[in-house]
Amino acid sequence: MELVDLRNELSVRGKNGINFLLSGIFVWTIITIIFLQPLEIHQKNIFLLCATGLMFPLSIGIAAIIKADWKLDNNPLGKLGLYLNFAQFIYFPIVFWGLINIPEDTVLYFAIITGAHFFPYGWFYNTKAYYVMAPVISVTIFFLRLYLKGENLWLIPLAVVCLLLLLIFWLFLDFKKKTKYGS
Repeated sequence: MELVDLRNELSVRGKNGINFLLSGIFVWTIITIIFLQPLEIHQKNIFLLCATGLMFPLSIGIAAIIKADWKLDNNPLGKLGLYLNFAQFIYFPIVFWGLINIPEDTVLYFAIITGAHFFPYGWFYNTKAYYVMAPVISVTIFFLRLYLKGENLWLIPLAVVCLLLLLIFWLFLDFKKKTKYGS
């Protein structure tokens, strides 16, 4: 089986990773609600980190509901998706640095890392959506934070939710195209 065929199989069987993105929408909605609360920034950041613990179990449940194969065991590239996801953890020292030194920007660092970590999934799922949306998410969040100047930080996680919805829509169209034409 050719490499492009393996990647298209991952795309179709795994439904472009939409289950993880739907889980991400849930988590980033919780983070938005947290940042709307009248709490100290340190408390908000702790709750932000706690909310991320829901990501994986929720994505497994969503995968079952939408019938997405997230394990992809019989595809030689299947484990690569897991490694790509774990690569995000390598950037967590940046989040922790922000948490300690500039707590108001912790949500910024976390949002930018979240957006940027999608880039290699463009290759993995053989879709342009991830290639385009990874930098769009990261750069949009960066400029949004510049605009906010310390106020209304809840707009950052809300922007992530909106951009994830756009990414999911694009990935759904890509999935439909691949299943329609048998790619």
